[in-house]
Amino acid sequence: MVALFILPFLGTLTACGGGSSSTTATDPGTSASAPASESSSAGGTTCQFTSDGRQPAKKVTPPPATPTVSGRVPATIKTSVGTFQATLDAKQAPCTVESFVSLAKQGWFDNTPCHRLTLPSTGIQVLQCGDPTGTGTGGPGYSFPDELSGNETYPTGTLAMANAGPNTNGSQFFVVYGDTPLPPNYTVFGKVSPQSVKLIDKVAAKGVDNAFGPGDGHPKEKVTITKVTTG
Repeated sequence: MVALFILPFLGTLTACGGGSSSTTATDPGTSASAPASESSSAGGTTCQFTSDGRQPAKKVTPPPATPTVSGRVPATIKTSVGTFQATLDAKQAPCTVESFVSLAKQGWFDNTPCHRLTLPSTGIQVLQCGDPTGTGTGGPGYSFPDELSGNETYPTGTLAMANAGPNTNGSQFFVVYGDTPLPPNYTVFGKVSPQSVKLIDKVAAKGVDNAFGPGDGHPKEKVTITKVTTG
């Protein structure tokens, strides 16, 4: 699973591919997406977690097709720069939250770098995490469809999934630390606290290495997720 974050007006820069940390990919635009879940005969939700044909970055078991979580789920994301407190919305994005919770329980995010930061100068203010390889190419070996209404917005504090186009969600996600204009192509599955945003602000103030373009690269102050717990 090559997960990426498309910068709509900075070109189709992404972190994936070969021996380089960046390459070009097609902007997913506003293509219609298939639903991530469908009603089961019992009136519940069935998720579609399918192999993406790639080797998982770490050993992991895909989540169950029937979500085990519901409603609002608290999450604590401990990092090298402080703790992000988050609330996951399993009503809005049941399959996305199920995947995130499953990965957290399996230690997927433990000792994982947040490999990408975009600065306010780009017009897009996000910290991207969730790839154990730190390259932007790593994923869990499975993907699942988007959970979109078409009315998504990305205000400060939003938690959303990074992707490589429609219905290519895996493990990579981004935290919005400043209101960010994006097309509604990225599944929103929760939010972080204002205090968490302030921690990212401090990291952003120290800049990036511009590895992916001006104002877009690895944060100069390394951010590593040490542990994620939910519930």
